[in-house]
Amino acid sequence: MKALETVTDEQLLVEAAKRDPACFAELYENNFDRVYAFIARRVPDRNEAQDLTADVFHQALVGIGRFEWRGVPFAGWLLGIAANLVARRWRNAVNQAELERGEFEEPGINGEAERRVMLLQFLDSLPADQRHVLIRRFVDQQSSRDIALELGKSLGAVKQLQFRALQALRARARGNHD
Repeated sequence: MKALETVTDEQLLVEAAKRDPACFAELYENNFDRVYAFIARRVPDRNEAQDLTADVFHQALVGIGRFEWRGVPFAGWLLGIAANLVARRWRNAVNQAELERGEFEEPGINGEAERRVMLLQFLDSLPADQRHVLIRRFVDQQSSRDIALELGKSLGAVKQLQFRALQALRARARGNHD
């Protein structure tokens, strides 16, 4: 019964925040530690973790009107935003490293870096739900069951999203190597 009350309280907070942004403060307080810990495990610098955490809550506040209650905790939505921001951060870091390295290296010498950039570009081309599942599954090393709970989908649906995403990545990789 306690879990049901918590969900109801959270639903009420989300609905209040949709009407009055000042009500978002309680959602922020309730979820800050979880979001910060999620990000801090994925970025090397404390200041960057703080900046990304602030970005998550800024995006959440701006987008709260689009949030749809699907029975998944609000934190799941926040962690999805966080995962996308962290992935974007790593993509930007790889792209920046490539640009800097390109000043000192001849093109084609660093094949591993090129493969990573290509993989990130392929990942960006996937539908958002497939990309989210792959990031949570392989970058964050979450179980399919945990991802299903987070997204409010069945385990089979998450496995199907993962399968389709991996198929699409393989097809793209074959198409670029032929």
